Amino acid sequence: MRLFRFRMLDMKTTVRDFTDGDIKKQILAFFFPMLITNLLQQIYNFVDTMIVGKGLGDNSLAAVGNMGSLFFLIVGFSLGLSNGFGILIAQSYGAKNFSLLRKNLAAIIHLSIVITVVLTTFSILFLPAALRLLKTDPVIMADSLKYGYIVFGGLFASILYNVSSCVLRSLGDSRTPLYAIITSSVINIALDIMFIFVLKTGVEGAAYATVLSQVISSLICIRKLRRIDIIRLKREDYRVKGIFYLRLLLNGIPMALMNSVTAVGCMVVQAFVNEFGVEYTSAYSVCSRYLNLFMNPACTAGTVISAFSGQNFGAGQYKRIRQGLRICISIAILSYLIFGSVLVFGNHYLASFMLKGELARSLAETYLPITGIALIMVDGLFVYRSAVQGMGYPLIPMLSGIAEMFLRIGIILFLTGGIGFAATAFAEVGAWSGAFMINMIAFYAIYFAKTKTSPRMVHHAAKGAVSKTF
Repeated sequence: MRLFRFRMLDMKTTVRDFTDGDIKKQILAFFFPMLITNLLQQIYNFVDTMIVGKGLGDNSLAAVGNMGSLFFLIVGFSLGLSNGFGILIAQSYGAKNFSLLRKNLAAIIHLSIVITVVLTTFSILFLPAALRLLKTDPVIMADSLKYGYIVFGGLFASILYNVSSCVLRSLGDSRTPLYAIITSSVINIALDIMFIFVLKTGVEGAAYATVLSQVISSLICIRKLRRIDIIRLKREDYRVKGIFYLRLLLNGIPMALMNSVTAVGCMVVQAFVNEFGVEYTSAYSVCSRYLNLFMNPACTAGTVISAFSGQNFGAGQYKRIRQGLRICISIAILSYLIFGSVLVFGNHYLASFMLKGELARSLAETYLPITGIALIMVDGLFVYRSAVQGMGYPLIPMLSGIAEMFLRIGIILFLTGGIGFAATAFAEVGAWSGAFMINMIAFYAIYFAKTKTSPRMVHHAAKGAVSKTF
C-alpha cells in the first residue's frame, strides 16, 4: 500500500487525477492553461492572417483562407482520431490500469504512423481536384496549390502534435501543450515576418513557417511524455494484440468521421462562397477566423469535460461527470454573453480591422451579428458533445456531425438564392442548433441510464470493462 501511495504522489507531479478531489478547482486548474493554449493558437492564426493580408494582399489572403476547409477535412480527421484515442487513455488511467494504458499508447504510436502516411499521400494527390471541386477562383489557384502542397507535405508535424497533446490532456496535463504553443507561436510569427517581408517568399513562406513551428510544438510534447513514468514503454508493451487496434479505431473513427462530415458541409459552403468571387472568399475567411477565436472558451471547456468524463467514466464516478458538466456549461454561457455581444455590436470594427475592400467589409458586417446571436448553440454543443465522447459513445457525436452536414448544405441551398451571402451565416446557425440538441439529449439519456444502477455496481462494472485486457 505504501508503495502504491508513493507512485501516486509521484504521478501527480506530472499528471492529474480527476476521479478524486474538489471538482471545481480541478476543472478550473485544467481549464485556464488549456484556454491560454487555444487562444494563443487563434491569436497566431490572426497574426498570420494579418501578415499574409498586409504583406501579400487580399488575393493571397483568400488563397490561404480557401485552404481552411480542406485543411480541416484532413487535419480534423486526424484530430478526431487523436481525441478518440485519448478517451481510452483517460479511461484506463481513471481505472488505474497502467498496463492497459501503455498497451493503448503503443497501439496509438503504430496507428499514427500508418495514418500519417495515408493522409499525407491522399491529400497531396487529390489537392488539385479538391480545389477545382471547391470552385476556386483561377486568380488564387496557383497560390492555393503552393500553400497546400507544403502544408499537407508537413502533415506529420500536425498529427504528431495532435496525438501527443491529446495523450497529455487525457492524463490531466494541460500545461505542457501551453508551453509548446507559446514557443511555436513565437517561432511561427518570427518566421512569417522573415519569409514574407524579408525573403519575399510569398504564401510558401507562411506554409513553411506553419510546418516548422508545429515540429517544435510536437517535440516539446513528446519530450514531456517520455518523462512520465507510468507511460514509459518497454519492449513488451509494443507487442500489441489486434484487439487494441480495433478498440482504438472503433472509438477514434466515429470522431474522425464527425469532423470530416462537418468539414464536407463547410466545403460545400466554401464552394458557394467562392462562386461569388474573391472578395466573398476573403470575407468568409475572416469571419471564420473570428468565430474560431470567440468559440475558444467553450471549445476549451469541451476539451476539459472530455478528459474529466473519460477518467471518471473509467472509475465509475458518473455523478462527478454531471457535476463537472455543470461547471463547463457555466463557462460556455459566460463566454457566449461576452463574445456573442462583441460579434453583434462590434461587427463594423471587427470587419474593418481585417479587411481592406469595401464589399468584403460589408459582407462580414452582415455575417458576424447573425452568428453572434446564436453563438450559444455552438458553445453548448462543444461541451455536451465532448462529455458524450468522454463517456465512450463516439457514434452519437458522429451522427450529430452528419446532421450538421445535411443542415448546413440544405440551408445554404434553400436560402442562397433569396438572401445571398447571409445564407452562409444561417447555415452555420442551423447546423449548430441541430447538433447541439442531439448531443444534449444523448448526454442526459446516457447519464440517467447509468445512474439507475447502484453506485457500487456501476463502479465495479466500469472498472471491470476498462481493466479487461482481452
